[in-house]
This record gives sequence, C-alpha cells and structure tokens, in this order.
Amino acid sequence: MDDKLLTLWRYYPSGSIRIEEISETLQLSHKQTSRYLKKWDEEGWIAFSPGRGRGKTSVLHWKMEVENIFEREAMARIDKEPVERSSKYLLYNWSTDSKMRLMTKFQSKLGFKQESKDKLIVPKRYPFFSVHPVEAADVFSAHLVANVFNRLVSLTEDGTITPELAHSWDISSSKLRLYLRKDIKFHDGSLLTAKDAAQCLERLRGHKHYRELWAPVTNIEVKASLILDIHHPGGCSYILPLLSMMCASVYRETKERILGTGCFSLEENSGEKTTLSAFSDHFQERPLLDSVEFVKVPADFKGIYHSQNEEAGNSSVEVESDSGFGIIVMNSTRDSSIKRKEVRDYIHWVISKYRDSIMECSPRLVPNSKSVMIGKDHGISILEAERPEFTEPLIIRGAGHTVKTTEWLENVLRIEGIPVEIKWFSFADTLTKQPDTLDVDLFVHGEIFESNQDFSFYYFMKNGFSPLSQVLKMNKELNRLLDKYLHTPLGDWSALNSTVEHKLIEESIMIPLYYEKRFIPFSTDIMNIEFKHFGYVDFSKLWVRPNVLQHERAIL
Repeated sequence: MDDKLLTLWRYYPSGSIRIEEISETLQLSHKQTSRYLKKWDEEGWIAFSPGRGRGKTSVLHWKMEVENIFEREAMARIDKEPVERSSKYLLYNWSTDSKMRLMTKFQSKLGFKQESKDKLIVPKRYPFFSVHPVEAADVFSAHLVANVFNRLVSLTEDGTITPELAHSWDISSSKLRLYLRKDIKFHDGSLLTAKDAAQCLERLRGHKHYRELWAPVTNIEVKASLILDIHHPGGCSYILPLLSMMCASVYRETKERILGTGCFSLEENSGEKTTLSAFSDHFQERPLLDSVEFVKVPADFKGIYHSQNEEAGNSSVEVESDSGFGIIVMNSTRDSSIKRKEVRDYIHWVISKYRDSIMECSPRLVPNSKSVMIGKDHGISILEAERPEFTEPLIIRGAGHTVKTTEWLENVLRIEGIPVEIKWFSFADTLTKQPDTLDVDLFVHGEIFESNQDFSFYYFMKNGFSPLSQVLKMNKELNRLLDKYLHTPLGDWSALNSTVEHKLIEESIMIPLYYEKRFIPFSTDIMNIEFKHFGYVDFSKLWVRPNVLQHERAIL
C-alpha cells in the first residue's frame, strides 16, 4: 500500500490533469512524480497519458477503486500485524468514513491483553519530547518519566513531604541532610548511592532552565555511601519540595541508555512504539501490569481504556481528570506597543469580553476569569478600557498544540479592529528555541501543575521553561514578591501566591482564560483507576477484574 497513491486517488478523479499540480500535492519533484505515475501505470492502478511538452495537460484514468482495496488490505493487516506496525496505516490520507472504520478496528487491538503476561496497549498521539528527567518539559514526557524514575522525596497535594528514595532527613536553616534507602536498584541491577543522587542534582542546578530555582544551594556533598548534604547557607524554605519535582529524578547514564529506579523500566522508545516493562526489583510495590506499550496513532484518534474481557455492548465509564489551565501571556518587556500598559489593558478588556466563546474551541475548555489556581478568586472586575492607537500589528505566537485557541485569539482581536499577525512555531521550538519564540507580543499558553498547587505556582513563575520567567526577570516589583518565597514556609505560600497572581492580572501580563478537563473512557472491568502526576493515570495501580466464566471454561 502506498499513501501517495491513496492521496492521488483522494484528490484527482479521472480526467485532464497537470503533472505540476500532482507534484505539489504529493510534495515530490517533477521527475519523482513522473516515476511514480509510470510505476502505478505499470502496476495497473491507472492509465496515464503524459502531455507533450512542459506545462501541457496530461490525462489520468483510474482503473481500480484504490481506497476500497487499500481499506480491505489495511483491515487484514491490522488483524495480523503487531500494533506498532499496523498503527502506521491509520496515518494514511483516508477519507473520513474509511478512517473512522479503520480506527474502530484498530481500537480492538488496544487495551489490556492477558496472554502470557498482562499488557496494556495505549495510543500515543504525539512523540515523547524527551525521556531524560531534566529535559522532559512537556506533560507527555513527564508522565513517562514519572513511571521510570524516582525522586528523593514526594510532595502530596496537601503539601506533605513523604519519603521516596530518601527514607529520612534532617533539616536546618542552612543545610538538608538526606538518608537514602539501602539496596535500591537501578534497572540494570546496579545499586543506587548518594554519589548518583549528588551528580544528578549538580547537573540540575547547573542547567540553564533551573539555575534560578537552585540559586540558594551552594554545595552538594556526599558524606557517606547513602548520606547526602545539600548546603543552602542563606536559607531555602522550599528545598524539600524542590527535590520532589520530576526534573529532580535520580538516574544513571550509560553509553547505551539512561537508567532509572522506577516501577517500570524503559525497554524501547521509537517513533512507532514506546515500551515500559515492570521492574520486579522495585523498592516499593511492583506494578500489577507486566508492561505498557504506547503505540503511535493519529492526533484525532479517539481512544478508550478497555480490556480483552470486554464484550460488545459492555458498559464503560468516563473518568474526569484535571488537564490544567490556559492563560494569555502579554510580553510587557518587548520593545513594541505591548510594553504600554494602556495597550495591554485594552486587550485584557477585549479578552474578558469574548472569554466565554473559548468553549467553541473545545467542549473541554471552561472559561475562567478567576485564577489559574483552583479555588482562588481575586474578584477583579475588568472595566471597559479606552482604545489606544495601534501603529503596527501585534505579533501573536502560535504553536501546533495551541492552533485553535491561537486562532480564537486572533479572531477576537480582529473583530475589535486590532491589527495582528501570527508567527508560527513548532511545539519543540517553544521549548528549545527561547528567547526567539518569546520575541512576540502575546500568546496562549497551556499549563498543568505537577502536584501541590502552591509549590507548582511558584515553580511555574521561576523555571526557565516557563514563558513567564523571562517577563518576570524585568519586573522589579514582582521580583521583590518572588524573593519572599525563599524565607516563607510552604504552608504560608497560598497568600503569597494570591498576591503575585493578583499583580500579574492587574498589570495585564498574565490573563486567566480557561480551565481544561479531560474525560477518559474506561471499561468497567478495569480496576483501581487513580490519577497521579499531571492528571494522568497511574499505570502502577491498574488491573483488570478477571472474567471468571472464561477462566472456568479454560480450566475445563
């Protein structure tokens, strides 16, 4: 099967045609296009008569129903081939009806497979940006990291610090001493030491995106094989929460791979498939699953977590998961009209005027004018602002993951007669090509907090991947507020967070836009559905209630 032939079938019926048009559609050179047309003619798919002379009209005649034949073949291959191979057929240029039938067929290959081992196969709509804890800045990658690596400590939603790789600690105003658990194994069987943890933390605190957060730490010292000291002579109220973040995971790098200590080991990671295998020697509870496979599917694939016990008509339940929030960031430091507060205030008023229509982008988006933090409400009323003069277009940053909301923002500004231009970037660019991707006037940004809301808000303000970190560096008043966190206990951060966010909204720098919900369908025989980091399912807890009748028949 050839996706280029299917594309030709989809867009060009029998009749007159120009090779230049086909070349543009198939994204091939003139010579390559001619070769393909000759090949398909010889194979009997088409009858093609090239025009005489460059630019002359050619004649195409279809001899077979390509999509029907391809669909039947794809259905058969989905039945026979492993999911990581058959998933590629979903990415072909099908008509809507064919694609829906194929995705429905492919859906039966996903879910729990209880053969010799218990395996969960789940769709992977996007590639993992990175499997390295320090570089996993997107939620998809961070979710993978959460299953493969461990942190020294964990931070619960209510702000409690709990042991993980470290079983105990002593803390003072200038130093944190950590005591690591004995006999913790990396995925290759080697033992974790304090030196491993120290090396990871040293690399982290020297990383360009984390230097400011780690600035209070002056020295990390190995005192014994399982004892580690972190020195912060000027004080650091958040040193323990800092160690709980995903980027602070402990790992060991070899020439072949990066090793973790988590409940799953990373066995394979390619564009088509990523495989996690249960780590039997995990120092905590072993997963009930034996493996999890992430298989590439189209971005619009509608997945469901189901089991092989599920029969036609079996009930399912949708489980709601928090999927973060969206904001509009206005770059008050850029040397353009956006630097003027009256311009930002006017745009702020326009956004508040149209905010409720954000639901048109997706039913998952709930308009939010209150706060990025759940339960907060600053009670700020946005009054109609006087229209300023616009002497040049405002530059909006657009990215692949914010297409709909970016187009919504462009539309509402144009309705109000505000001149705008969109500068598009890839998702990877927004993470790796700063400050270039921040050299714009405003943009929509989606974020989801890792766990504890109070610490995550501060972390969002300060980490270098955050689009706000560059803006805040230039704002003296906000910097003074952020400096207070260093000597304020985490339990008192809620009020401090409110003060900072109120100022950001008041200055029309960060504007709350929406909350986002994710509704995940599960077969009713899937047990122990829990959400952990970033609102994603905790794979280490899932299991399937066995079909007793099937087991009895198997025994008989």
